[in-house]
Amino acid sequence: MRALLCPASLKGVLSARAAAAALAAGIRQAGSDAVELPVADGGEGTAEVLHAALGGDWRDAIVSDPLGRPVFARWLLLPDGRAVVEAAAAIGLPLLAPRERDPLVASSRGLGELVLATLRDGAGSLLVGLGGTATVDGGAGLREVLRELPAPTTVLCDVRTPLREAARLFGPQKGASSEDVAVLERRLEAMTELAPYAALEGAGAAGGLGAAFAALGSELVPGAAAVLDLVGFDERLRDADLVVTGEGQVDETTAEGKAPGVVATRCGAAGVRCVVFGGRVVRPLDGVETVSLSGERARAHADLEELGRRLVA
Repeated sequence: MRALLCPASLKGVLSARAAAAALAAGIRQAGSDAVELPVADGGEGTAEVLHAALGGDWRDAIVSDPLGRPVFARWLLLPDGRAVVEAAAAIGLPLLAPRERDPLVASSRGLGELVLATLRDGAGSLLVGLGGTATVDGGAGLREVLRELPAPTTVLCDVRTPLREAARLFGPQKGASSEDVAVLERRLEAMTELAPYAALEGAGAAGGLGAAFAALGSELVPGAAAVLDLVGFDERLRDADLVVTGEGQVDETTAEGKAPGVVATRCGAAGVRCVVFGGRVVRPLDGVETVSLSGERARAHADLEELGRRLVA
């Protein structure tokens, strides 16, 4: 049995890399071969996943957090000179205490500062991962800093959402009330410079940052598919008898462009058995073997080891 292990992160519990290592431990204890290939979709953990597969050097920059306070933001310089930047590193929701979360005031300025920092540090082009931000400002803060992109930029979008849906879908999880959502919708509609890009898939990613980057000349791409291509998933799949993927919660969004859903689709096309796990399974993927873990955060590592042993026993 040759197992290819491609989990995404279990947000706030295990990184994708740690989840892959736990699965591998169980599979190897059961006497089978395991290849660890953690995955991501442009959101949390994307830079770490690419570092694991491609190498490179970690760098730090001091930038503004969503409320304008200085924060250290980590980014990755790949061996080929591309910089990998996660929006959440500069303007992520976890940077704010719950009482501080207010998308009416949160700014994306720090992400613009981080992009400029990578270019000053020798990056030739950029991969920007969108997801997990505290902002719904349509990139207004970003565009105060970046009037143009001085290097070729590809944007990895963790959702397919157009701009008009950004406030309604993402505002509440960032602290917006129903009244705030209405204000945010009006603000985004008033940004006429984003109108030509508003209907693009991913334009609403990270509270409208997708549209902002498109307006600056970036290419928006589905994040999960791009990451799978970058880490060489299809080549590894050819040698696999079993693929294991998953995330913290499997629900209706898993099949809508998230990394485990894209992994499962590619496995189906290749005729390779795929098992999808979730710390919690709200809705199983159609036609895919889906396994629920205990749901206990403290047991996540042990649950994955046990799953690995069980799948190859």
